[in-house]
Amino acid sequence: MTRTHRRLVAHTLPMSAVLLVGWVAATFVDAQSPTRGQRGTGSAGRVPRTPDGRPDLQGVWSFAWATPLQRPEAFANKPVLSDAEAAAFLKDLPNGGCRFVKCDGSAEGRLESAYDDSWYDAGSKLADNRTSLVVDPPDGRVPALTPEAQKKVAEMRAQDRGRALIDGPEQATLVDRCLVGFNSGPPMSSSAYNNNVQITQTRDYVVIYNEMVHSARIVPLDGRPLPPQHVRQWVGQSRGRWDGDTLVVETSRFRPESLVGPGGFQSIDAENIRLVERFWRTGDSLQYEYTMNDPRTWTRPWTVRMPMQQSSEPIYEYACHEGNHSMPHRLSAARAADTQGK
Repeated sequence: MTRTHRRLVAHTLPMSAVLLVGWVAATFVDAQSPTRGQRGTGSAGRVPRTPDGRPDLQGVWSFAWATPLQRPEAFANKPVLSDAEAAAFLKDLPNGGCRFVKCDGSAEGRLESAYDDSWYDAGSKLADNRTSLVVDPPDGRVPALTPEAQKKVAEMRAQDRGRALIDGPEQATLVDRCLVGFNSGPPMSSSAYNNNVQITQTRDYVVIYNEMVHSARIVPLDGRPLPPQHVRQWVGQSRGRWDGDTLVVETSRFRPESLVGPGGFQSIDAENIRLVERFWRTGDSLQYEYTMNDPRTWTRPWTVRMPMQQSSEPIYEYACHEGNHSMPHRLSAARAADTQGK
């Protein structure tokens, strides 16, 4: 939803997880670290730091970008656009929700566009004028699926076609039930709305709190071991460490049903995948990078890099389905349609 709309209708969500670790006041020091290249461990220039000397990653950050995940064929071999080319690309983008749903006036399109444009808050600029958020492979494209993954995807699509309507709550997807968010991850990905994350850090913890579905990851930095294999969560179990001025977060122990990967490019092996994310400061921006390394799903690893811009606005409540009250309403309407033979 748009920031303006949230300001009118939403209340700030109490963040008990964030309060567990508390706020740390930032101190600014001159830090002339080695310049970070495409993949390094340093940060360039003056970096805000916490009292324990680590780069200060705290604040609310927006990752709303119009940059597509994959490079469009029209820009093959062209990773970066000129300002004029970027302006032309943005001018041709569909408005509001039409980027994400059909706006052709059909019944299917009207159903998909149940939100009007006031709820959408997609990006309006290109990240560094890049033509894709994928930075590796160099062609800016997600690698091909393995034969095993192709078979799995075909089976899932066949199941979806065979189930035209949801007959019960057990058939609703995790996204339908607001148990996971389609852009909050991990990994995070720019999408239709709620592209915001709040980071809080202490010496021993970092909290990554997404506006989407109130997802909060408490990431220990003290080297503690992972819990037993059977202790699994929708967003996995995360452990962090500092590599120079870069925060590295490794996440595993996902549930087998978890959606690991950006929208439309989920791993078929969520139960065994090990996700690596990196965060580092470059001036006023926070750089975010993750690598999908899943040999069962893709023929090679691939990496996404997405800058984040600091926001002066707080995180707002995302009352998905208003506490899922819409579930009985949806099902009662379906049962009423059944009795009328529709």
